[in-house]
Amino acid sequence: MQVEICKLTFNNLNLSPRYSEKIRGYLGNKYIDNNLMHNHDNDKFIYRYPLVQYKVINNKPIIIGINEAAQIIANIGVEEDNIIINGVNYDSLENSIIKKTYDFGEAEDYIEYKFETPWIALSQKNNSLYKAANEIKKEDLLKKILIGNIISMSKGFNYTVKEEIKCWINLKETEVNLKGIKHTAFLGNFKVNFYIPDYLGLGKSVSRGFGTIKII
Repeated sequence: MQVEICKLTFNNLNLSPRYSEKIRGYLGNKYIDNNLMHNHDNDKFIYRYPLVQYKVINNKPIIIGINEAAQIIANIGVEEDNIIINGVNYDSLENSIIKKTYDFGEAEDYIEYKFETPWIALSQKNNSLYKAANEIKKEDLLKKILIGNIISMSKGFNYTVKEEIKCWINLKETEVNLKGIKHTAFLGNFKVNFYIPDYLGLGKSVSRGFGTIKII
């Protein structure tokens, strides 16, 4: 299938990755009536694959809008000329907007991707399983989780996976701080027989920029 994606980049801003959450907060509050922007409905979290994802890649803030959110993000790129974070006004006068359709779904061959931002793969339950496992079982667990993440993403796009997804991983542990809690996360490369457009996220907290992938 094909998915429509808008990639909005604030080219003249130079920010650290922690600002992805702050940009999400600012725009989520400004466009509070549109739950695609913040994934909440009357203070209740909406459990779905986030169609708006806020990232900072190579110090450049990026917002990804997917399918019905693509035009929303394109409009923001045209209309917004500043962002206010912690009371500081950041002019965003050099925005680039790229809106295209991309292939998504099963592939005949392996495609190699790189995690541009840490992948938060482990839940509280499987974190204990991971810590207790040997290296072979750790790899098997991460492969299973990665495939599960891809299937969950597919459901968010109403895409049915019919063939077996197979993957190869080459990942290293790192540590991230999310909402004041330290999490084990992973960086590195993986191969999978599946088309995933650049800059989409896998795993936990993808709306905050974690688990962002790019084809190699």
